[in-house]
Amino acid sequence: MQSDKKKVYIKTFGCQMNEHDSERIAGLMAEAGYDLSERPDDAQVIILNSCSIREKAYDKLRSEIGRFGSLKKKNPGLVIGVGGCVAQQEGKRLLGGGRLIDFVFGPRAIHKIPEIMERVSVDGRGVVEIGTTDDKMVDANMKRDNGITAWVSIMEGCDNYCSYCVVPYTRGREVSRPSNNIISEIEGLASDGFKEVTLLGQNVSSYGKGLSESVDFPTLLSSIEPIKGIERIRFITSHPRDLSPELIDAMAKLSKVCEHIHLPLQSGSDKILETMNRGYTYEEYRKKVDLIRDRIPSISVSTDIIVGFPGEDRDDFHKTRDAVMGIGFDSIFLFRYSRRPNTAALSLDGHLPEDLKIERLEEILLMQKEITSRKNRSYIGRSAQVLFDGQNSKEEGGIAGRTRTNRVVYAKGDSSLIGHLKEVKIVSSSFASLRGKLLENSINA
Repeated sequence: MQSDKKKVYIKTFGCQMNEHDSERIAGLMAEAGYDLSERPDDAQVIILNSCSIREKAYDKLRSEIGRFGSLKKKNPGLVIGVGGCVAQQEGKRLLGGGRLIDFVFGPRAIHKIPEIMERVSVDGRGVVEIGTTDDKMVDANMKRDNGITAWVSIMEGCDNYCSYCVVPYTRGREVSRPSNNIISEIEGLASDGFKEVTLLGQNVSSYGKGLSESVDFPTLLSSIEPIKGIERIRFITSHPRDLSPELIDAMAKLSKVCEHIHLPLQSGSDKILETMNRGYTYEEYRKKVDLIRDRIPSISVSTDIIVGFPGEDRDDFHKTRDAVMGIGFDSIFLFRYSRRPNTAALSLDGHLPEDLKIERLEEILLMQKEITSRKNRSYIGRSAQVLFDGQNSKEEGGIAGRTRTNRVVYAKGDSSLIGHLKEVKIVSSSFASLRGKLLENSINA
């Protein structure tokens, strides 16, 4: 039987924070009487949740606005909204003169969506709700598609003001969420059958600042550990400057905290790190990686690297290349520098041509492919615990999951195994994933 509810189509660009924000948007729209639609042409409302961290994501948004604008010309009653970081930056400029966009809202205004929708309906005019002045996080019901793994936001914003980054301008200053709210949400997830949570924040390592309670991130992890039903705890992202010995100790001691950390390096050159306003040297970063590997030998370390930052000469690039080779990251997210509005890096001298940035990116990417492939090959013949969270769309009768070290594993198996932790023997590997065989005693467990 077909639902007579109105439908909303939500398109998400960018990072995990935006994906999580879209879950909040979906939950609020459900409360307002809307079903989620998988097709924009079936929807009465289209919401584009935007990202401005990279120029590519911004370009994709502009393309989608044009595409959905054509849809609106055929259906004048269609309501289109833009949220996220581009909305925060552009504000009412997004409304333009042609009225393709009906409402604009920033990341800190998501909780106002029901009110915004009402204003659009009543006023018939473009509505703009932006601002990053809230001094507390507003909880909202989530609509999650995956009943196994969940993102849980623990803080918003950032106080670091890296010279290339727009986050402090689009998501505001750091605001931590009270720990009892976080614990309550995770307990609810456990009751609903979720097995894994990923704690989200621009800098989770600085969690607790500004709260009336005395709590930090290691304490929060220790409070989540006893929750029955939750089998795994992950978090993203940690700023190297705030990675403390106490956090490393907590990761080593707490059995549910997975052996993986994402620790953005950005550059191996101290000169570039200083220009980026990162707050640490390469040697300081390297010592922290050595410390965490010493305490947790099985740890998987991933990172972010930016090549072609203004002023990056060949020696600076070689230092980054040597850092990638010397540290031996399990995986990297590699970007070429792109100019972003309102950032300090815009006014720096020495902006590099695009072809040189692409050349440097490809050189590091080729090197990292070999490092990751070699590390993945080391898993062959070993057994690993895998949480299966979906089917392998490329293989009939195939299922997919992740190890505690955040490696993707594919195996043959019945769909009834999805949502369960199973022991798998790794039989082959590639750059992107591992291939495993379910152990008999694990299947029957």
